[in-house]
Amino acid sequence: MNDAELADRVATVRAFNRLYTGVIGVLDEGPADAEYSLPEARVLFELTQRDPLAVTDLRKRLDLDAGYASRLLARLESRGLITRERSDEDARRQLVRPTDAGRDAFALLNRRSTEQIGGLLRRFPDEDQRRLLTAMRTIGDVVGDRPRDPALVLRPPRPGDLGWVVQRHGALYAREYGFDTRFEGLVARIVADFAVHDDARQAFWIAELDGERAGSIGCARGADTDVAKLRLLLLEPSARGRGVGKRLVTECVEFARACGYRAVELSTVSILDAARALYRAAGFELVEETAFDGWGPELTEEIWRLEF
Repeated sequence: MNDAELADRVATVRAFNRLYTGVIGVLDEGPADAEYSLPEARVLFELTQRDPLAVTDLRKRLDLDAGYASRLLARLESRGLITRERSDEDARRQLVRPTDAGRDAFALLNRRSTEQIGGLLRRFPDEDQRRLLTAMRTIGDVVGDRPRDPALVLRPPRPGDLGWVVQRHGALYAREYGFDTRFEGLVARIVADFAVHDDARQAFWIAELDGERAGSIGCARGADTDVAKLRLLLLEPSARGRGVGKRLVTECVEFARACGYRAVELSTVSILDAARALYRAAGFELVEETAFDGWGPELTEEIWRLEF
């Protein structure tokens, strides 16, 4: 990334920040007599979720320095919203609890926030709401703390999934390898075959990580009806290095074995090093190579095979 590209990206982030803080400002206005600041509301939220909570833990969760936290808690205590006490197990630790009045205050704030955000969402049609929420989840995934072990699910395609497979193949392979629209057209034809043929000896899987589509793979009947074909292995960049590709390949191979095929074949190209490593690790062997230039860059087409 050069300096000009970095400057453009910085400008985009700053423009988003201005837009988003403007939206948050509208949501935070509330009624004219709103009596709680944002830090006070955050403290009440944390305390109603974890009762009691040590002051040191509260400071870490909200990134507060000791002096500011002490003044903030003193204000809430003077209004009868919290109580502070020493821990029975360690007198050096101070515990904070919400009072009944504090719980009531948070319930009011929570209801008001729900109504305000609901009003914002209702300004947009359902499709735009889904796009907005997906974008928010993406930002959270990138800049937030990722879960150590995100839930991986392999499932059959649902309406819209096969179109996503075509679109993501086209976009990712164009960006990463320079493939042109002929490759996307090939993917569309393969996907169409899966969509129209109801065959108990073929299957297609969508991989999800924490509910988001992360990859795909298919198992189809080959020209030799005793040989299965592994098709359309795809991994989103965010899913790479998490074992998703290995799981997809294993699922396809085990399905082919259970269906009575005597082998699985696949076609790939030589520049797809990560995919080729997955195939090699699963026991596939390279059996044929042919020069190929059908998608833009000069390529070598490879046929890999796994015998049962």
